[in-house]
Amino acid sequence: MKFTELKLHDQLIEGLGYMGFEDATPIQEAAMPKILAGNDLIGCAQTGTGKTAAFILPVLHKLANKSTKGLNTLVICPTRELAIQIEQEIQGFSYFTGASSLAIYGGGDGTNWEAQKSALTNGCDIVVATPGKLMSHINMGYVNFSNIEHLILDEADRMLDMGFVDDILKIIKKMPKERQSLFFSATMPPKIREFASKILKKEYDEISMAISKPAAGVLQAAYLAYDAQKAQLLTQLIDKNPEYESIIVFTSTKRKVADIMNAFRGKKYEVAAISSDYEQKQREGVLLGFRSKRIRVLVATDVVSRGIDIKDLNLVVNFDVPNDAPDYVHRVGRTARANTTGVALTFVNEDDMYKMHKIEELIESEVPKSPLPEGFGPGPKWDPSFRKKRAGHGGGSKKPFNKGKRPFNKKWRSGKPKNNG
Repeated sequence: MKFTELKLHDQLIEGLGYMGFEDATPIQEAAMPKILAGNDLIGCAQTGTGKTAAFILPVLHKLANKSTKGLNTLVICPTRELAIQIEQEIQGFSYFTGASSLAIYGGGDGTNWEAQKSALTNGCDIVVATPGKLMSHINMGYVNFSNIEHLILDEADRMLDMGFVDDILKIIKKMPKERQSLFFSATMPPKIREFASKILKKEYDEISMAISKPAAGVLQAAYLAYDAQKAQLLTQLIDKNPEYESIIVFTSTKRKVADIMNAFRGKKYEVAAISSDYEQKQREGVLLGFRSKRIRVLVATDVVSRGIDIKDLNLVVNFDVPNDAPDYVHRVGRTARANTTGVALTFVNEDDMYKMHKIEELIESEVPKSPLPEGFGPGPKWDPSFRKKRAGHGGGSKKPFNKGKRPFNKKWRSGKPKNNG
C-alpha cells in the first residue's frame, strides 16, 4: 500500500516524498488506519519494520488538521538513544507540517532542563521521554498533561524488563482518562497484555507481525567456541572481510567491553565502545562517528540493541549469547533494517548452548553452526542440554540442529550484502 492511499494530510505526503518514502510497511499498513480511527492499539512487530512511522504519522496527520493548545502527544521509551532517534524521525516527518517536538532524557549536563521544562508546561506538540527523566520533572510539580490526547509506549516490553512499571503508572495517573493509548513492541509476552489491561480501553485493537523473529534479510550463523578462542576469532573474521564496513559487537556485560577493546589494539581501522558507563556526550559522539563510517567497529552492551537505526549496518556479532531470548531478536535486528540484508554471527560456549537452543525455539528457526576457521583447533560440541545437565535438571535432546548442513563460512564471506533499500 502506498502512503497516498491512507489519505494522510498533503503536508505529510510531501514530507514523506521528500524523505523518499512511498510504500507503507506491513505494520504501517495494518496499524495506521486503526490509529487514524482513534482506537487504542497494541502493535507487535520486529525491529526495523517501521513502528515509529506507524504510530507517529497518524498523530501528525491529526495535528496537521487542527490547532492544538499545550502538550498533545507523549511518547515514552526505555533509553535516551531511542528517545533521540524517535524525535529525529518526528522532525523529518513533520518538516512541512510545523508540528513541534522535543526529546527529554537523562545523562546530560543540565543545560537542556529549561527547554524541557518549557515543553512540559507551555506546551510542545510531541514530547518523547524516558520514564526516569520525565518523573524528575513531574516531581517538581509543574508538568501539565491536561491536553494530552495521545499516549504512546514504544518498546513496552523492554520498559517492563528495566523496572519502569511504577514510574509509567505514576505518569499515566497524571493524564486525562479520555485519550488514545498505543503500545508498540518487538515482542509480546503475557506480562505486556496484563500491563495493557491496566491502561488501555477495554475495547482495543491488536496487531502482531512476525513476532520475535529476525528480519528475513538477516543471514544468521553461530560459531561454537570456547571463551579463550572468542577474541581471536572475532578479530580474524573482521580482518579477513574488509568489505564489511559497519560492524556492531554486542556483549552482555560492561567488563567484557573492555576485554574486547583490548583485542583490537593495533588495528588500522577505528574501533570504539559504548556502555551505560559512558556520559551522554561521549555516547552521542561515538554513535555519530559510527553512523558517519569513521568508526568501523562499535563494541556495545545491550544499551544500543534497541532503537538505534544505523543505515547499511553490515554485520552484527554476538560475542556471547544474550541471557533473554528476545534480546537476540533486538541485537540481530540492528542489521537488515527496512528490507536490506545483513549478517549476524553468534559465539556460543558450552554454558550458552542451552540459551542458544531457547533462542532457536523462540524464532522457530535453526541457526547454522559453522566450524571454526583453520588453525583454531576444535571448539565445544553442540549439546543444547549441556547446562541443564550440569545444573541437575536432566538432559535434553542431543541431536544437532545443523547436522548435514554445509558450513556457513563461505556464505557470509562471499561479499558485502546487497542493499535493496
